Amino acid sequence: MRILDNMPVTIRQTLMDMGGITSFTLQFSKDFFKPPFEAREILNQCYQLGYRSLFLVSIAGFIIGMVMTLQLRPTMLRFGSEALLPSMVSIAIIREIGPVLTALICAGKIASGIGAVLGSMRVTEQIDAMTISGANAFNYLVVTRVIATTLTVPLLVFYADAIALAGSFIAVNLNMNLNLTLFLSDAVGALTFQDVVPATIKTFFFGFAVGIVGCYQGYNAKRGTTGVGEAANSAVVVASLFIFIIDLFTVQITQLFVG
Repeated sequence: MRILDNMPVTIRQTLMDMGGITSFTLQFSKDFFKPPFEAREILNQCYQLGYRSLFLVSIAGFIIGMVMTLQLRPTMLRFGSEALLPSMVSIAIIREIGPVLTALICAGKIASGIGAVLGSMRVTEQIDAMTISGANAFNYLVVTRVIATTLTVPLLVFYADAIALAGSFIAVNLNMNLNLTLFLSDAVGALTFQDVVPATIKTFFFGFAVGIVGCYQGYNAKRGTTGVGEAANSAVVVASLFIFIIDLFTVQITQLFVG
């Protein structure tokens, strides 16, 4: 404890959050197998969380696809490799930009929303009331939301990738005439196993991190009017940090096993 007391406040709080999230994750793994299994609530959360993020993901994906294409075209034109533009954009989007960008949007939209909802329930003692009445509050409020984010974020990533490629196709056709069939042939044909599979797997970890961090911050919100705001803000910051850490580890593991 003396070591923690001598650390800066930000570092100390981060380390305490790491320990708390680890313990929270262990509790989730235990309650995951405990009945009742709230399948209906999981589907409801998947719909609510995915639907509310759809518009923002669409706009961001479309703009990123267009901007990447417009930025890369002058350089590739200088080297006479403009024909490789669809394949380069698709690889960049599928492997890295699409998953990370969508996960960060979900951290800002979904994690903060979960933190605010559960935080308000904690502050108004609704969670305590559920526990006293005999309901498994952790199972109903936390497990369902974490499962929902783990399943929803990968779907949003696939959707964002498709929208980004659509934006790229439009940007390509602003300067050259390329039909959709040829564009998709170049874009999809350039993808390999190591482009698609690792990128898909890490989206599930992104979704889990978004859900577990949002639930942790909200479920353990401080009492008082500022507790909800602090829970929502901390959920965004910590979830974004986790996304970058997970992305770093997945890239290293992919390079180790795939080469």
